[in-house]
Parts: sequence; C-alpha cells; structure tokens
Amino acid sequence: MTKLKNLGPGLLFAGAAIGVSHLVQSTRAGADFGMGLLWALLLVNLFKYPFFQYGPRYATATGESLLEGYNKLGKGVLASYYILNLATMFTIQTAVTIVTAGLASNLFGDFETFHIGSKTISSTEIYTVIILAICLFLLILGKYKLLDRLMKIIVITLTISTLIAVSMALLKYPEPLSFKQIIPANGLEMAFLIAFMGWMPAPLDVSVWQSLWAIEKNEETKLYSPKSALFDFNIGYLNTIIIGIGFLFLGALVMFHSGETFSNSASVFSGQLINMYTKNLGNWAYIIIGIAAFTTMFSTTLTTLDASPRAMARTTTLLFKKSSRFNYSFWIALLTVGTLFIFFFMASEMGLLIKIATILSFITAPFYAIINYVLISSKHTPKEWHPSKKLHVLSWLGIVFLIGFSLWYLVVIVNS
Repeated sequence: MTKLKNLGPGLLFAGAAIGVSHLVQSTRAGADFGMGLLWALLLVNLFKYPFFQYGPRYATATGESLLEGYNKLGKGVLASYYILNLATMFTIQTAVTIVTAGLASNLFGDFETFHIGSKTISSTEIYTVIILAICLFLLILGKYKLLDRLMKIIVITLTISTLIAVSMALLKYPEPLSFKQIIPANGLEMAFLIAFMGWMPAPLDVSVWQSLWAIEKNEETKLYSPKSALFDFNIGYLNTIIIGIGFLFLGALVMFHSGETFSNSASVFSGQLINMYTKNLGNWAYIIIGIAAFTTMFSTTLTTLDASPRAMARTTTLLFKKSSRFNYSFWIALLTVGTLFIFFFMASEMGLLIKIATILSFITAPFYAIINYVLISSKHTPKEWHPSKKLHVLSWLGIVFLIGFSLWYLVVIVNS
C-alpha cells in the first residue's frame, strides 16, 4: 500500500510525456507505416530510459533537484539550461494548449465567434483561454498536492480508455495485423522518423521536472525514498510506452491505407482524428477516443504549465539569488500571458516557432544525457546510488545513439 500511496512524480512524468508525441506522432506513425515503426518506439524508449531515471534517483538520494546538481557541475551548465528552457517554454506550452483546445472544441461543441475590433475570436481561441484558466486555477490554489492526486485520476482514465479503444479496434479488424518492421527509405519518411523518435516519450529536459516533483513529493510524505522513487518512475515510464504502443495500434488499425491526409490545424486535426475512429469503429468510439485524446493533451497542458515555472523559479534563485520576486507565481503568470500572446498575436509564426523548439529539443538531447550521467556518477551523488554496470553500459550506448541521432537530424534539416 505504501508503494501505491507514494506514486506521484512518476505519473506526473507520464502525464507530461504522453502528449503530442503519443496522440499525434504515434497515431501518424501507425497511419503511415502500420506497426512498422514499433522498433523505433521501443528503441528510443530504451536508450532514453537511464537519463530520465537519473532525475528522481539523484533527487531522492541527495534531497536536491537536478538543478542544484547542474549548479555544482558549474554555473555554465545551469545557465545553459536556463537559456534553453526560456527559449522553448512559451512555444511548447502554446502548442500543447492549442491541441487540447482543438479537442475540447470537437468534444464539447463550438462557441459562437465574436469580434474584438477587426479580430474574429474563434471557438478554439476561447477554449484556449478557458483551459489555461482552469489549469492556472488548479495549480495556484491546489499546488503540488492537488496536481499529484489529479494526475492519478487522469493517467488511470487515459490508460483504461486507450486499452478499451485498442481492444475494440482489434476485434473489428478483419485480417491479421502485420508486424513487419520498416526502415524509412526516402527523405520525407526519414524526417518523420526523426521527429517521431525525437519527442518520444518526451524531450530529455523533462528529467529536471521529474527531480523537482520528487522533491515536492518527499516534502509532502517524508517517505519518498530512492527505492520508492525508482518504483514510481518505472510505473510511469512503462505507462508511457504502453500508451505509445496503444496509439500506434490505433493508427495502424483504423487509418493505415485509409488515404486520409491530416491537417496541420489543431481543431481540424482533432476533428479528423475523432471522426475517423467513429467512422471505422462505430459511434461508441467517439466518447472513448474523445476521452483518451482529451485527457492525453489536458494532462500535458497541466503538467507543463506547472513544471516550466517550477524549474525557472528554482534556476533563477540559484543563478541570481532572487527567489522572492521571480518565484513560481511570477513564472506561471508570465508563461500564461506569454502563451496567450503567442497564440493571439503570433499565430502566423507558430509553425516556425514550433520548428525551432523541436530542433532545440533534438540537438540538446545529448547535452542533457551527458550532464545527467556525469552528475549521477560523480562525487555529488552518494556512492550506493551510482548506476549499476548495466545502467552504465546502457548510458554509454544511449549517449552514442543520441549524438548520432542529433547529427542525423541536422543533416536531414540541411538537405531538406
């Protein structure tokens, strides 16, 4: 019972990770390649595993987050994190909130549009404001404790609804499903593979969030030991893999060879996604897929809105010693306002901003992998919580994989 009670940060990790990478990228991978990219999903989850795990391992072994650890490795390391997070946090928050708003619009119905001056306010824009307001209300009033409890309900709902949808889709599929694995052959397919693997299950800087949540959990329960943290993390990480495979299955079972072209518009894509499931599986799928898709994106919106301000507040304190002014409330307010500003006034540049954020996430993955590995293996971590020989080997292989992966990505970008 104690282990189950101590579940929290691992499920928050799952909530943050299971988002665009799962709902959009895994579904598209299944739609375009069937089950042919299952190898890629499993491989990238394997190679990223140790670097995510080092977040809660370090936090519970030392009583401090990875940010304090980065500071011990050198101010330059922490300053690099600060700049990178500041460069991407607004765009990422805007992207996940827009997709959530698009799903809400399709599930709960559209609002009537209205005008402010010469600008027409759409239903998706209204839902964006509502969703951000709800998330802000939950986080400011409920703080970590409410987030922890709420995420357990969300992740359980998401898992059950996804598994039900996959089971029903398998029952209706008329022929044996092919598991022949595919290596992408042309530039477009390679570019998709890189995008698919790059944010699966999440960008590596989420390990910092995980360490901060682990500290919060330990302050709340006083029983969140390194063993509890690793058990919790493994449950959350396994959940992200299962949900990723689930959406890959759904894409393969419902959309493979359908000829459907997905829109880049959040609201249109959301409608296409839900309507295609309904058309192929029956009306029962509307509510099940709708719940799975909306909880996927709402959990990401909520956890991202909590984690980035939490990380920026702590980093600001460590770098500038200004905790009173630039605290969590300041950063969450700034992130909310910045997200709305980008959405309402820079919508035409959204594609470019997301591309920049994605590129930064991809090419900085080796940076986070190396510093997390160096920190967990250093004198700053108690020796009994250093990685095992197997984890050392997996870490070395993971670093080589991520460096090669980032170089490959840059080559594809230059040649595209």
